[in-house]
Amino acid sequence: MTIDRPVYRVGFHDQRIGMDVRWEGFTGSVDDAVNEGVRRGYNHPDNTLRASVVADPQFDRKNTKDNTPAVIFTELVTGNTVEVTVAAKGGGSENKSKLAMLNPGDSIVDWVLKTVPTMGAGWCPPGMLGIGIGGTAEKAMLLAKQSLMEDLDMYELQAKSRSGAELTKTEALRIELYEKVNALGIGAQGLGGLTTVLDVKINMYPTHAAGKPVAMIPNCAATRHAHFVMDGSGPVYLTPPPLDTWPDVNWTPDYVKSKAVNLNTLTKAEVASWKPGDTLLLSGKMLTGRDAAHKRIQTMLAAGEALPVDFTNRVIYYVGPVDPVRDEAVGPAGPTTATRMDGFTEMMLAQTGLISMIGKAERGPEGIAAIKKHKSAYLMAVGGAAYLVSKAIKHAKVVGFADLGMEAIYEFDVVDMPVTVAVDAGGTSAHITGPAEWQKRIAESVKSGEFKGITVAAA
Repeated sequence: MTIDRPVYRVGFHDQRIGMDVRWEGFTGSVDDAVNEGVRRGYNHPDNTLRASVVADPQFDRKNTKDNTPAVIFTELVTGNTVEVTVAAKGGGSENKSKLAMLNPGDSIVDWVLKTVPTMGAGWCPPGMLGIGIGGTAEKAMLLAKQSLMEDLDMYELQAKSRSGAELTKTEALRIELYEKVNALGIGAQGLGGLTTVLDVKINMYPTHAAGKPVAMIPNCAATRHAHFVMDGSGPVYLTPPPLDTWPDVNWTPDYVKSKAVNLNTLTKAEVASWKPGDTLLLSGKMLTGRDAAHKRIQTMLAAGEALPVDFTNRVIYYVGPVDPVRDEAVGPAGPTTATRMDGFTEMMLAQTGLISMIGKAERGPEGIAAIKKHKSAYLMAVGGAAYLVSKAIKHAKVVGFADLGMEAIYEFDVVDMPVTVAVDAGGTSAHITGPAEWQKRIAESVKSGEFKGITVAAA
């Protein structure tokens, strides 16, 4: 057996197993062995990772506590080795996956340019787009996922194009999509700009003459995957990259450009004074909660039951933190996609006394309407920077729904946590005004010839 590439909701597991491979040293199936590896990896005492997988996805949705079972794809190939690709992929970007069964004559470029804006910013752009073309519906999705396991090479591909070297049809399509998606003006974190994608990958497979399945899966800036080959000679050891590969980030709060906010004395009037684009430094106590907590709050309110915590004049942070190790107050604690809480926003603002929210990416029409109605505000934390965000959290404790694991309600005590006002009390959203402004700029640049060969409709 071969595991071509592994994929989990927490990651992706793909393996290619040579048909001459003989397995020894464990009982059960290869999938059982993979899941045991996942279990040990995510529960390693020196570096516990977040348990994000829930079993019974429709009803009980109970956390499995160790991210098993993995999503595993296995391919049998010739040879006597096992090639493994494993990726830990975020759910925020996975949730933005798209599939279309196009007609043979339909334009993939048109479909991509129509579809990417509907994905919002919950996939944490700038990142990658993986596109699978052909096969059947499920094969196209697998092709798209596997393409995300490839190295970023758009810079080299552009250099090849500039040199005058002949491009393959697929390479030319990749460059066309890369340029045109960036010309949409979505930008980093969906706030507008010229960089929405860093690369576009395409995998293809033969398909039925009657159709053209197309799948598109985005990957956020945190592109985490490992590749190795087992040949039976012993364990495979991967050398960690040197830390100096990354920039030395020494962030300090800027009290001149940003406004300090005391969460412990925050009022509705102060919240209503914030404007889109304002940068704030939050200090004091906040509560957390995401999908499961909001659903349980809804059930308890409908039944007339008392909530485990008082939300009056409080701020809620949409987050599922990682357990701490050593001297940490909490592990990485990055925001989750806020639109998933839109359906609960009216309830929270009207019935609990909540006055503001923090999350990732944009809010949808339903959430914005509730924010405007109650003169609240929505604050955006940086997606993809969970470890850096956690450095602002000085103390953390569970105060409700402990059985929900990382989806429990926590109370965080924070100091100078940086956020940006994304939706103000008047309902103005920076995720609407920002890209619109950049679309105008790009359209003007196209007219002037700065963006050659790109057609952009004026906003």
